[in-house]
Amino acid sequence: MGKTVCRLTVFFDEPFWVGVFERTEDGKLSVSKITFGAEPKEAEVYEFILKHYCDLRFSPAVDAVVKESRANPKRMQREVKKQLSAKGVGTKSQQALKLQQDQNKQARKAKRREAKAAQAERLFELKQQKKKEKHRGR
Repeated sequence: MGKTVCRLTVFFDEPFWVGVFERTEDGKLSVSKITFGAEPKEAEVYEFILKHYCDLRFSPAVDAVVKESRANPKRMQREVKKQLSAKGVGTKSQQALKLQQDQNKQARKAKRREAKAAQAERLFELKQQKKKEKHRGR
């Protein structure tokens, strides 16, 4: 069983605060995006993770390069500071989110197409029934 790493990045994406969960397991990256609305406090983010992490829908897995190395504490602090000052999310995360968005769009289109066809079929059946009722026995 491989190592699983999960990271949450919260940033301001005009006009809302957005959180991006990045989950890496067995060299595969999957991403989920959540919109917070107003700026979330640390306690709110922690509560969200505890209560709703299992409800998150992650994107399909994308290959990602995972490097195993131990950095000293000061270097880790500098990297965290650099990540906090950086804007946006990584390109791999954006690709995974885009893939998830496209799949959701395709599913919505298919569902809408089926509903439209069912409605047309129902209306056709109603017209046929009315036509039969008009010409009863004549």
